[in-house]
Amino acid sequence: MNDGDLVRVQCSHQINVLLMDDSNYQAFKRGGRFTYYGGFYERFPANITVPHSGYWNVVLALPPGHRANIRYSINVIR
Repeated sequence: MNDGDLVRVQCSHQINVLLMDDSNYQAFKRGGRFTYYGGFYERFPANITVPHSGYWNVVLALPPGHRANIRYSINVIR
């Protein structure tokens, strides 16, 4: 994605929407420390601006202990 692109997420449930570069995504998967853009969203759409060009990962994560069948869409607006 490119600097200034907008990631727009629609979701059927309140959820964490996390935008991470590859190194932070790997740390997230390992359970380590990581940084991200976004956060917990109760209302949608969630709009996150890409801070700089590069490879980015969008993660939708329910709060710990929660389970749900979610419906979602992710669009990148250039």
